[in-house]
Amino acid sequence: MTTTANAIPARSAVAGVASDRTTNRALLAAGAAAGPVFTLVASAQVLLRDGFDLGRQPLSLLALGDLGWIQIAAFVGAGLLALAGAVGMRRTLPGGPARRWGAALVAAYGTGLIVAGVLVADPSMGWPAGAPEGPAATMSWHGIGHGVGAMLAFGSVTLACLVFARHDARSGRRAWAVFSLACALTFALLLAWPDQDSISVRMALGSTVVFAWLTAVCVDLLPSR
Repeated sequence: MTTTANAIPARSAVAGVASDRTTNRALLAAGAAAGPVFTLVASAQVLLRDGFDLGRQPLSLLALGDLGWIQIAAFVGAGLLALAGAVGMRRTLPGGPARRWGAALVAAYGTGLIVAGVLVADPSMGWPAGAPEGPAATMSWHGIGHGVGAMLAFGSVTLACLVFARHDARSGRRAWAVFSLACALTFALLLAWPDQDSISVRMALGSTVVFAWLTAVCVDLLPSR
């Protein structure tokens, strides 16, 4: 009887661990999907929406016009997926700055994407049709909010890369440390490069870099079966 009684809590504990691993896998898989989902939706619109020119017009402007809801959904969806990934990181990583600050910064990144999606940019650069050919003369409250959301997202994910680079360096995972550091430096360089004529393309490339970083980190953290 004692053996049977002891076996019941043991089985419950094993079931609980299995449930936690399944939940963690789902959360991290969601985080890994954020970049591919956003990139696929945005790329399709760049190719299919008549008159859009990525050479002049940033991806944010796709949230304007009759089909703007598609890009809004891409921003919000990617943000929610990134938030799920942040929760998965928090549940999976061991204690330390990566678990405490890295996951929080990824959550801030997701929050910034959601804010940037809900609060749309002002018409400019000739998009949508009838918009000023240059920057907007004045910024609306939602245009300002969009900029704040973008800065929150970009700043947070850059810091997250650096936090994970330190974490991996201290853990002896040098290749991963170099990868995270390279992503942070590449992203910062792309945004800081002093050529305003190519800013929309560089922002798109920078977004691809940090989304790829998030996907790679989430996949790396996926618990094995």
